[in-house]
Amino acid sequence: MLISNARPWAGKASDILIEDGKIAAITEHDPTRELGAEDVEGRSRILIPSFSDVHVHLDSTRIGLPFRKHTGRPGVWGMMSNDREHWRDAETGLEERVAETLERMIARGTTRVRSFAQVDVDCKLEKYEAVVAAKEKFADQADVQIMVFPQAGILLEPGTERYLEDALRAGADVMGGIDPCELERDPVRHLDVVFGLAEKYQVEVDIHLHEAGTQGVFSADLIAERTRALGMQGKVNLSHAYELGSVNAATSRRLIDTFAELDISLTSVAPSTSNHLPMVDLAEAGVRFGLGEDGQRDYWSPYGNCDLLDRTWQLAFVNGFRKDELIEHSLAVATIGGASIMDHDVPRLASVADRPGVAVGDRADLVLVDGETIASTVMDRGTDRTVIHDGRVVADGLKVLSVERSR
Repeated sequence: MLISNARPWAGKASDILIEDGKIAAITEHDPTRELGAEDVEGRSRILIPSFSDVHVHLDSTRIGLPFRKHTGRPGVWGMMSNDREHWRDAETGLEERVAETLERMIARGTTRVRSFAQVDVDCKLEKYEAVVAAKEKFADQADVQIMVFPQAGILLEPGTERYLEDALRAGADVMGGIDPCELERDPVRHLDVVFGLAEKYQVEVDIHLHEAGTQGVFSADLIAERTRALGMQGKVNLSHAYELGSVNAATSRRLIDTFAELDISLTSVAPSTSNHLPMVDLAEAGVRFGLGEDGQRDYWSPYGNCDLLDRTWQLAFVNGFRKDELIEHSLAVATIGGASIMDHDVPRLASVADRPGVAVGDRADLVLVDGETIASTVMDRGTDRTVIHDGRVVADGLKVLSVERSR
C-alpha cells in the first residue's frame, strides 16, 4: 500500500510505502504516480503514529447513552459505590456499550489501548468478560491489553483476591493495584498480593496512585522497592500519580531518577493539578510516559469522548505549554509514549524533541490528520482522519471499516 502526498510529523510532502505491516520506504511525493485501489490519498495531511490510550476504563463507559445527572460522591470509595449502584441499570447492555466505545476510539485514531476491567465481589468477572469480548471483536483493528483492576481494593472485601486470580488465569494482561495506604490502609499486604499475583502469572503491574503529598511518595517508594527487589524493571506502571511533585523539588528529582533507573513508567489523564512531576524533566530523564482518557462519560465523570487528540490538547493546556516543540511533545506522548509502555520493543521518547514512529522500519500503525502544523492539529482537532493499523486502513472519516474491508 502506498500513502501518497502525506507529511510525516508535518514535514515535507512524501509518498510512504507500506509492506508487511511496516513502513518500507519514504520518498519525495511524486504527483504523477498513479495510485492503485488499495493506496491512500494523503491529500497533504499530516502523518503521525496512531494514538495509544493507555489509561481507559472501558468497563464503566456510558458513551452513546443519554447524559445523566452526576451522582458520584467524593473519594474513590464514594465514586466506586455510585458506579456499583447504577451500572447494571444502563439503557443498553455492558458488552454493547464497551464495544461501541472501543469502536469510536479506533475511528478517531486510537489503535493501542490499555483498558482496565474492574473485578470484585460485586461484578465478579462480568466487566472483565465484556472488555474481552470487545477486544476480540476488534482484534484486527486495535491492540488491546486488559488490566484486571481491584477498583474497590483487595483487602476490604473478602473474596476479591480469588476473582482477581480467576481473571489472570483467564488471560488478563496486567495486574492492577490501587492506593495502598489511603484506600487499603495496609500497603505491605496490598503490594504482597499485587506483586505476588503478577509474579505467579508473569504479567506486568499497573497501580492507580491518587494519594497526595508524603503519603503518595511513601507508596511510590514502596512500589519502587518491590520493583528492584523482584527484578521487575520495565514491568511496572504508575497511573495518575498526580501529586508526586507536591512535596519539594529534591523529592521530585529523586523520584524521577528512581523511575528512570528502574524503568517504572507513568500514565496521565491530564488532570487539573500543578503537583504532577514535570513532563519535560520526565522526558529528559528517559521515563516512559503515556496518556489516557480515563473514564468515558461514565458514572464517575461526564468527561471523555473517545478522542485522544482532544485529551492531547488538554495535556498541553494543563501543563501550560505554548511553544510548538512542547505541544508536539504532548502529541508524541499520546502516540509513541503510550506505545512504549504497552510494548517495550518500542523505544521510549528520548527527549521533548523526539518524533518517532513514522520512519522506515516502523510498524505501520498510523493516522492521517488535517492541519497546517502539529500545533494547529492539536489546537483545531479536525475530523478528516484515516486510521491505519498493521498496514491496513481500518477507519476513515470517523467510521470504522467493516472487518472484511479492513482485512
